[in-house]
Amino acid sequence: MADPSFDIVSKVDTQEIDNAVNQTAKEIRTRFDFRDTGASAELSGEAIQLQANSEERVKAVLDVLQEKCVKRGISLKSLEYGEPRQSGKEYRLTVTVQQGIADEKAKTIAKKIRADGPKGVQAQIQGDQLRVTGKKRDDLQRVIALLKAEDFEVPLQFVNYR
Repeated sequence: MADPSFDIVSKVDTQEIDNAVNQTAKEIRTRFDFRDTGASAELSGEAIQLQANSEERVKAVLDVLQEKCVKRGISLKSLEYGEPRQSGKEYRLTVTVQQGIADEKAKTIAKKIRADGPKGVQAQIQGDQLRVTGKKRDDLQRVIALLKAEDFEVPLQFVNYR
């Protein structure tokens, strides 16, 4: 029988992102304080485009989007954005949705498992996820607890536990 294992992934449900953006756009259309500001939010591929006629309004649209994401169970760690930039008479803000674990983050997580995890537990980087194997299921449970206590600046999910 193979050793027990689980995978560490960082995935965001694209349907939930789409729903959050649609709810944001609907709220922007109906709220009085967004009237005549040219505010909008739309999903294009892996990015969300926010725009309005002032920097403060774009930041307010971002706040509404973050609120909708939290209500739909999307971690704010998976959203990456910078400062609003001016484009003609409008301000635009691009929010990108992070899918998968970047190589440097995966190396940091694997290093943490090697340093602080139980003996006999190994982590292998497989593309944008990690596979953790060990001799005992209890050791794997300790690794999960260890990783949940640490902040790696990406949302982690633990799947395929067997």
